[in-house]
Amino acid sequence: MKSDLSLITVQRHEGFAIVALNRPERRNALVPELLAEFDRVMGELDDDPEIAVVVLTGNGTDFCVGLDVAVLKERGSEPFVPFNPAETISRWKGPVIAAINGFAVTGGFEITLACDIILAADDAIFIDTHSRVGLLPGWGLGVRLHQAIGIYRAKEIEFTGRRLPAVEAAEWGMVNRVVPAAQLLEVASDMARAIVAGAPGLPWEMKSIIDRCSHLPTGEALQLERSIRDERADRARTPLLFKHMGGSRAADGSGKDQ
Repeated sequence: MKSDLSLITVQRHEGFAIVALNRPERRNALVPELLAEFDRVMGELDDDPEIAVVVLTGNGTDFCVGLDVAVLKERGSEPFVPFNPAETISRWKGPVIAAINGFAVTGGFEITLACDIILAADDAIFIDTHSRVGLLPGWGLGVRLHQAIGIYRAKEIEFTGRRLPAVEAAEWGMVNRVVPAAQLLEVASDMARAIVAGAPGLPWEMKSIIDRCSHLPTGEALQLERSIRDERADRARTPLLFKHMGGSRAADGSGKDQ
């Protein structure tokens, strides 16, 4: 089922949803209204128990070319300040698969890096123009890019603003897979289905473990992983224990809840 909103489209499938930025005439350049709609949509999907995975893409030829410069000139940067789509993605309950078509530029690049898995069309190109326009990244590019491709490569991309083609990005470890453009959403949907086919809720917990542990020294990360695993095991055992004891009923056979 597909619902068309003003600046976002949502296609719901069994277990996952395809969310697309929907300003194709402006190459999905970001405006405050789109960012607000994106937050609302992601919040609704976060609350939907039937949706475990999101595939994020852009309608038209490009994923996202960053902030709309015309709107910036007309309205200034203040209307954009309340929004951080990268944080919205990183906090979403389950895996978010980026399906990048065409250009992902600056803010679009930052949004891409916030996703859990990155698939790219063979014609996709990543560009960071912060240094060209005199701005500093604020949605995580300055942190996530060097974690993905290494500090020296990240400095090259961020200092020079040169184009990073999808194939090179995959060779550097930033992109999981490069696929023909015509097959991009098909491959992303198949991956979403493979995730959904696993144990219910487990991808959500795995995402939390990986993200939380990635920022810690190895020893602390291992300890956190074990503690999360043990907490989950305790939760799993609790219903069995209550069932063995007769549920929440009193052990004296009175039949009254404690």
